Amino acid sequence: MTPKQKKELYRKLIHISLILLPLSYYFIFHYNRKLMFLVLVPLTVIALIIDVVRLEHKTSKRVFLNLVGILLRKHEIDNFTGATYMMISALLCIAFFPAEIAVASLAFLAIGDTLAALIGIPYGKRKILNTAKSLEGSLACFTGCFIFGILFLNPVVAFAGAVIATIAEFSRL
Repeated sequence: MTPKQKKELYRKLIHISLILLPLSYYFIFHYNRKLMFLVLVPLTVIALIIDVVRLEHKTSKRVFLNLVGILLRKHEIDNFTGATYMMISALLCIAFFPAEIAVASLAFLAIGDTLAALIGIPYGKRKILNTAKSLEGSLACFTGCFIFGILFLNPVVAFAGAVIATIAEFSRL
């Protein structure tokens, strides 16, 4: 495994842990938005504060980069991290969409993105449209999303959602 692949594996282990958000919303909070917000708003504020402090203060940035810099992509070094964007997205998703759609969307992001990389990077042989994305990774994304989706959604909605999540993951170059 190359250092780049190892870095991506570590990032994806963090990504898959994001499945805790939609599963908590469903199993622990039973789709109670107010209770979910009591957890999600402080976590989002903390993520924002960490990023703002890190971006505004050289010492904080140096400490942050020493702790987790290996996991960052180049564009995250001088910008918000993907984790902050994920927290904001989760908050907005739960605020504005029906609970079932919010759970599925957040789970599709955690599962689809993770499986696409874990399968596509080491086993992806068939590149799609001359991109770094592979057929194998896209199929893993779709399969994981669809299986999760049919547990929570109507199978037709789960299929459509898995297709859309796969297209979204593919288009994120």
